[in-house]
Amino acid sequence: MEVAQEHLGERFKIEREISHTGMATVFLAEDLQEARRVAVKILQPEFAATIGATRFHREIRILAQLDHPNILPLLHSDEAGPLLYYVAPYAGTDLRTRLIDETQLPLEEALEITRQVAAALDYAHAHNILHRDIKPGNILLDDDRVLVCDFGIARAIEVAAGDSLSSSGLIVGTPTYMSPEQARHEEDIDGRADIFSLGCVLYEMLVGEPPFSGPTIQAVIARIIKEPPPKIRVVRPDVPQHVEAAVEAALAKAPIDRPQTAAELVWHLDKTS
Repeated sequence: MEVAQEHLGERFKIEREISHTGMATVFLAEDLQEARRVAVKILQPEFAATIGATRFHREIRILAQLDHPNILPLLHSDEAGPLLYYVAPYAGTDLRTRLIDETQLPLEEALEITRQVAAALDYAHAHNILHRDIKPGNILLDDDRVLVCDFGIARAIEVAAGDSLSSSGLIVGTPTYMSPEQARHEEDIDGRADIFSLGCVLYEMLVGEPPFSGPTIQAVIARIIKEPPPKIRVVRPDVPQHVEAAVEAALAKAPIDRPQTAAELVWHLDKTS
């Protein structure tokens, strides 16, 4: 935190660390210029060293144009000394924290969170922007509103890094929630990858753990690619059969076998017969 404050002190007053992931460390801060609380997300040094900063900032400007009630906006990105960072409004707790406090969520709450995330995905996909890292830590719970953050950041990192990323061995995204096509590093990824990830999140909200886990990243990826998820109703018999079937469809290995849009996934979740 001291390093962040040292380099960002002219613009931001760092209050505390919010989270730490493989891609970024997130701090709650006061924006001294705009007099507001924000989340400052500093890319990990290994990513910052690999990324072309100019290209990264250009990608961030594209993502900042997204305007939807379920998408947390990106405010700007910048450099400060060795730090490469981007800034978003501060919007409260995330779903990961909620799942730590309450392992299994009530059915209707889990479905409502899914509906709102799906609305954000449909909007972004219509603008040809994929999230590529849907996970509980990127889903914020702001009273009755759900906000998806970090839209397109994974892709922005990949574009900015170019060929140097593949040679670095760094993983962009979160293996536990990755679609099979992302896990195989396929180039032709579309919105159905986000639908798979949302299926993983809904599964975890209902069951209390992700559908694919393992002692190593390699083990997780192998299960994502090859194994079906354990049955939801074995653990949660109160979950309706059509909801279990919808989640299983979202987790299909082949994109063509999944709901083709997030709205279609919601339709399957909400149907009663």
